Order: sequence, then structure tokens, then C-alpha cells
Amino acid sequence: MLLTANELVYNHDTQKVYALGGVQIYYAGYRMVADKVEYDQKAGRLMAYEGIEVIDPDGNHLRAEKLDVTDDFANGFLDAISVRTPDNIAVAGERAERVDGNKMILENGVYTACIPCAENPEKPPFWQIRAQRVIQDGVTHTVRLESPRFQLLGHTIARLPSITVPDPSVKRKRGFLFPSMSIAENLGVGFSLPYYIPISPSSDVTFTGTGYTEQGFLVEAEYRKRYRNGEHTLRFAGIDQQGSDRFSSGTSDANADGRALIASTGQFQINPRWVFGWDAMIQSDNNFARTYSIEGHDDKIFNNQIYLEGIGERSSLSIKANYFDVQDADSFNAAESKQAIVVPVIDYDYIAPEPIFGGQLSVTNNLTNIVRSKNDVKPTSVNDRFLGLEGNSTRLTSEVEWKRTFTTDEGLQITPLLAARADGYLLNVDDPDQINGGAYSYAGNFVDEDAAARAMVTAGLELKYPLLISNSFGSHILEPIGQVFIRPDEQHAGGLPNEDAQSFVFDPLTLFERDKFSGFDRVEGGTRANIGFRYRGVYDSGILVNGLFGQSFQLAGRNSYASPDLVGVGIDSGLESSRSDYVGAAAVSFPFGLSLTGAARFDQEDFALARTDVGIDFRSHRFDTALDYTNIASQPGYAYEERNSELKSTSTLRLNENWGISGSLTYDLANNVVTNRWVGLTYEDICTIFSITYEEDWDDNNREAVDWTIGARLTFRTLGDIVVGNDSFE
Repeated sequence: MLLTANELVYNHDTQKVYALGGVQIYYAGYRMVADKVEYDQKAGRLMAYEGIEVIDPDGNHLRAEKLDVTDDFANGFLDAISVRTPDNIAVAGERAERVDGNKMILENGVYTACIPCAENPEKPPFWQIRAQRVIQDGVTHTVRLESPRFQLLGHTIARLPSITVPDPSVKRKRGFLFPSMSIAENLGVGFSLPYYIPISPSSDVTFTGTGYTEQGFLVEAEYRKRYRNGEHTLRFAGIDQQGSDRFSSGTSDANADGRALIASTGQFQINPRWVFGWDAMIQSDNNFARTYSIEGHDDKIFNNQIYLEGIGERSSLSIKANYFDVQDADSFNAAESKQAIVVPVIDYDYIAPEPIFGGQLSVTNNLTNIVRSKNDVKPTSVNDRFLGLEGNSTRLTSEVEWKRTFTTDEGLQITPLLAARADGYLLNVDDPDQINGGAYSYAGNFVDEDAAARAMVTAGLELKYPLLISNSFGSHILEPIGQVFIRPDEQHAGGLPNEDAQSFVFDPLTLFERDKFSGFDRVEGGTRANIGFRYRGVYDSGILVNGLFGQSFQLAGRNSYASPDLVGVGIDSGLESSRSDYVGAAAVSFPFGLSLTGAARFDQEDFALARTDVGIDFRSHRFDTALDYTNIASQPGYAYEERNSELKSTSTLRLNENWGISGSLTYDLANNVVTNRWVGLTYEDICTIFSITYEEDWDDNNREAVDWTIGARLTFRTLGDIVVGNDSFE
């Protein structure tokens, strides 16, 4: 023991040591300071008085007015004690007894994870638990509170027989977790109580029972196992519905009483470059997981997949198989039967490590095999859209690209490009003109063969001439850009299944793309030129400006975007004529937190707006807000039958460091209706998180009704969460 003090007195007769004033003791990892300390060598007892502070080997900070313990700190008594752990968990009491070095018993104790107010330390914390006795057991690593009273801001709101919680050293403890609640029209009020069991240092299981006032008792179990290089989970859920008649008749929710699922996820890092994993679910009907909000499996479309992915220094490989589970209440499962089953899709990309003729050589390969059990056809006012054809289709694509950039002494950047691509198809799909005895028609030339092939070669040239201009108020870069791509016509244009090139938007992001289609199933053909200019400005006032404007031209050959397509891609896209629409984008950022963004597509004949996206964003210490406006012209045969116009506003106001209000509103300008709105109130400090949110959604099926939802969450650090509904909205 190392002891220092202002005055040290030793009594040889009684073998007592008295330390007075500024006492400091270091012993067996303990550090203690006090105003007065008395040590009885015969009895092996240490007594301290006034201003006592002790820090134990675990970092727990103890304060007391009087201390009477054995010299090994194993047994003794303390008066007016308070303990704060390194995790800022506080335990205090009028009197404490330490027993056998591993148990602390406090009389009239208090437990909280809140930090005292710096301005008024005597003010009650936001929450605390008062108990007749608080027993901290170092063997079981638990804190037991007898006859506890839960208090908010010093006021008692609940009384319980007893509470046992793990102490801060415990990361995994068997026992009940905090319950949660839910409210749903067809399920009623739900109360969930989880029970956690650690099986081994690397595995555990959680059982959850949920009672619904309208449907009965739902049982869930989740097993988790962690390995040296990964982890996997196994989940089960089941219920015997007691109120199936509360659901709409004829739905899968109403037709089944006994409902269940089994699901598994896993991911393993084979080595630093390779990962293998899966995410799969099997359920008794197509809507069980979504109806009962089974965590991680309640998406509108759940993607069952298995994958293997690897990344090399200059290459990457991805192998995936996907089955898309459409979770709706349709007892015939019509939407899911139209979904593609991908078995498999393989992507391999490679970039040559050394320059080839001074340029970069890259190789892109894709193999996709699609199986669909039912045709997916969507009639419109101008055509029939064939989103998927029943049967099996396999496509193998391989593409090689070489490009190199030369820079002249004047700063002109010249980039020649060469590309070659080949596609091979194996087809066993329905002819779109023969579906349902010719009920639908297709204007294109569909390839009704067992196999097909196509090829595309491209020679391209890009010119950029960035001009740097500096003046008294900033610096500017004006960069004219021109591209030309020479290639033959697209073979079998619109005559082959289109599975992965269905999404298409012509905008500033795609203006300078060599192939503007979004996937491999379509390939751009014909000779095309893209021209435009880009501007970047940095002003001395701190303002940043970026802009782009341009247009595309079909110079020769057949325009792929004017060719018929099974899905309608290209219709009213702005690229279907020899001279495209104009596209532009601009962004301005101010140093005081305001930013403006805008993008638009203008009709090439009369400059009318075909698509507009405008955003205003402001961020500050107290207030954030964003306003987004979107206006899209009608595209009958591909997208919207009528003009789509929407305004969305989202804001957050921080009232102080703890309280905040957030809200959002989405307004359909075309139909003059609010389609979504929500507002939420939040409180957050070091020990407590509280949020409550109210949301309304427009019901497309009944244009006079809305679906409303209330969600709330109350989190007490170290104790757990109380959740009602869904408290997170966007």
C-alpha cells in the first residue's frame, strides 16, 4: 500500500495509523482520496471520513461520506454512497454494505443511466429507478432492484415487485428483454415479450411471444451463430389465427388459419477478396411475413438470393440467383407468378493491368438466365407492354473496350475509343402475338426462334477543351464536349426479350454515355453525336456553381430509341427523333448552408419542358429543410398516361440540444391531393431517446380515403426499448 497525507500519526500501542489532510492511497489497483483515514493494523480494517472518492480496478468511481472496510476492500460499510461506472451508469444509496468482495447492497438506492445536470446537479435526472434495496452481484454480474419505482423527472409513474438487469460488464445475459407494442386494424393491439438465451460465446437464441387481441398468439424464434469468418441466422414464426374473418374475404390472409415461415440469412468471408452468402424465406402463404411485420422479411417484394462475389486487383466476379417473393394478399399469387426467376446471373469485369497501345483495355461479361412461369403484359392506351414473357431465356454477353486520352499542348483532350460486343441467346419464350390466342399485339419484329445472336462494333471519338478563366471575383472552367460514335444498326432491335433494360431516362447523367440503355438486353446502334458544355465556378464569396447543357444527334443508321420495344422503351424519351431534346442541369451552393439544384429536359422544337427536377436545400445548426419539385410529361405506352407533377417538402427544427420536430408533405399537383404527410417529435439525450410519429398515406384504390399510422419509440439506455408501431418514416 502506498499512502500519502499532510500528516501521518502512528500509535505503537494500538497499532493504528492516522492519516490527516489530503490523504491518497494506492493499493491493489484501488485509488482512494479522503480528508481523514484511520487504519487498524490488528483488525485489518480501514476507515475513512469526508470527501471520500474511490476508483476501483474496473474504473468505477465511488463517492461516500464515511467508509469502514477491510484492508482488502472485500467487506465493509459505506454511508451516503454513489457509484458511477465508465459507461455513465449511476447507482446511489443512503447506506451500502460490501460483502465478500463481490456484492454491494445499497439501502434506499437509485439507479439511472442519465448524467446529472451541469447547471443544477440536484435536479432529478430525466429518468431513474428508486428501490428499497439495490444489490449489485459481481458473481452473476447483475443489479437487482427490490420494490422499484420508475420515475420520470422526479415523479413516480410505475411500481414493480423487482427488476434484475445486467451490470455494465455484461454484454449477453439470459432473461427477458424489453417488450414492444403494435396496433393494426386487422391484428388489434399486439404485445411482444422477447426472451434471450446465450448458448455459447458465439451463438444465441431469442424467443418472442406476441399476443394479438384479434388474432391470437404469434411465436417467433431466432437463432444466431457467429463463426471466425462469418455468421448466419435461422428464424421461425408461426400463428394459428383466431380471427381470419377480420381480413377481406378471398385474400390469402383470410383463407389461412395456420400460418408460418422459416427463413435464414448468412454471409461468410472466404478470404479477404471473396464473400459467400444467402437470404432466403419460405412461408405458408404469400403475405404472412408482411401482415405480421416479421423483422427483415416484411418487404413488399422480398428478394430470396444466394450469391458469391470476389474482387481482384483488376477484376471482379459476381454470381447470384434470385427469386422475388411478392408479398400481397392475392390468394392466386398472380403478381409473383409474373416475376422473373434468375438462375443465375453472372458478371465478370476485367481491366488490363498494363496499357495496351497506350490505352486502357476493359472486358465486361454477363450471363443471365431467366425463367418466368406466367406472361406479364400491361395494356396501355397506345400499345401493349410485354414486361416479361413466359418461358426460359438465356443471354451471354461479352464486350471489349479500349480507350486512350491524348492532351495537346493547347489543352485539347482527345479520347479515341474502340469497342466490340457479342450477344448469344437461347430462347424458349412465348411469342407476344400468340399470347391468349392473340389477345395482345406487338408492333415490333419479334424473333420467334430457339436461338439468336447479334454483334456490335463501335468506333468513337471524344473531344474536350477545358478553358480556365480567372478574374477578380473567382475562377471558372468552361469545358465544351463533343462525342461521335460510329457503329452499325442494332440487330434484332426490339425483337428480343427485354428484362434488364426496362428503366430509361434521358437526362444530363446519360447525355455522354456511349450506350444510354440501362441494361444488356438492348444495345444502342447507328451513328450518334453528343455535344454540350460543362461549367464549374468557384467564387471568392464561397459560392460554388456547376452546370451542364447539351443535345444528342442521330447522324446515320437506324435510331434504336425509335425502334419498337417490347416494354415501350424509347417512346417520348426525347431521343426518338434525329435531333434529341435538350438536357441541362445546374447546382449552386452558398456558404451559409443554402443549395439550389435543377435539371430539365426541353423539347427540341418549341423548348417546352418535358421533365423538370428542382430542389432547394437549407441546413443550419437549428433548422434543416428541403423542397423538391418534379414535373414529368406524359409518356403513354411507357410510363405515365398523364403528366405527373409532385411537390415534396421535408423539414427538421431542433428546438434545443434535446428536442426536435420533423415533418414531410408530398403533394400531387396533377390530381390536387396530398399523397403522403407525416410529422414527428423527438427527444434525445445520453440516456433516453423518445420519438412519436404520425403518418397519412393516400389510398390509390379509394381516392377519398387515407391510411394513417402512429408509431412511437421510448428507449432507456441499459434497460431497452418500448416500441409501438413503426416510428420511422420517410
